[in-house]
Amino acid sequence: MPVVLKKSSRWRVLAAHIGLIIFIGLTLFPFLMIISISLRPGNFAGGSLIPHSFSLEHWKLALGMSYADTDGNMVHPPFPVLLWIWNSIKVSLISATVSLVLSITSAYAFARMRFRGKGTLLNGLLLLQMFPSVLALVAIYALFDRIGDYVPWLGVDSHWSLALAYTGGVAQHIWLIKGYFDSVPYELEEAARVDGATPFQAFVYVLLPMALPILVVVFVLAFLGGMIEYPVASVLLHDEQKLTLAIGSRLFLFNQRYLWGDFAATAILAGIPLTLIFMITQRWLVSGLTAGSVKG
Repeated sequence: MPVVLKKSSRWRVLAAHIGLIIFIGLTLFPFLMIISISLRPGNFAGGSLIPHSFSLEHWKLALGMSYADTDGNMVHPPFPVLLWIWNSIKVSLISATVSLVLSITSAYAFARMRFRGKGTLLNGLLLLQMFPSVLALVAIYALFDRIGDYVPWLGVDSHWSLALAYTGGVAQHIWLIKGYFDSVPYELEEAARVDGATPFQAFVYVLLPMALPILVVVFVLAFLGGMIEYPVASVLLHDEQKLTLAIGSRLFLFNQRYLWGDFAATAILAGIPLTLIFMITQRWLVSGLTAGSVKG
């Protein structure tokens, strides 16, 4: 049966649709400008949204391919963009995985176990979130520089040391997962133990599957944080072949060398892995981010 709206309601629905279209247009406009800049000949940031002529020169350089210019000279990629993207993905995967494991076990201890100093430790974790990592850059560099004298693969200019430094931000993840664990009835684990399950089995087969949405949220947040983090990576990484994308991107706009077209193509290329992750995990992200919004 068709729904008949009042005349005034029709105008409100129309106004809402127009507003939504305008909002989507404003949101997509910067992205369209980046695409436009990546398809223009030359490295210019200004110009119209629709280029007068199109060129794939910036995309070829971003993909590590050489090309011949109008004079017949070969132009080679100035930077190893694909290597930087892979470095970022590798560091982010390692740090996100380690952060997730540490957060899960710590959150379980805070949510299900009783021990002395529990409240103090939780408040301490909450306090640590108030201080950004940039305040500890000198300490981070000095620490890993000294560790590198004894364990070279954990020293400066190492992806392992950078991933380890990123795992220091697990405090907020512990709070997120703990809040989710608190919302799961403890009686479910007790029922599993009555059926013969050990505490570890109840944790793995009962609690973790129910907490999957928040675990996905924590993993994605940790992965995204590693992909876009700049200050710590700028201190620990110096070799061009080991740079992450966030650090390497500054070389496109350095010392009066503004390669806007190459930078735009690199930005779009780097956004593909993040887009794929969000598309794959969007079902769990929605349920995980809204978990706990309604209290019974």
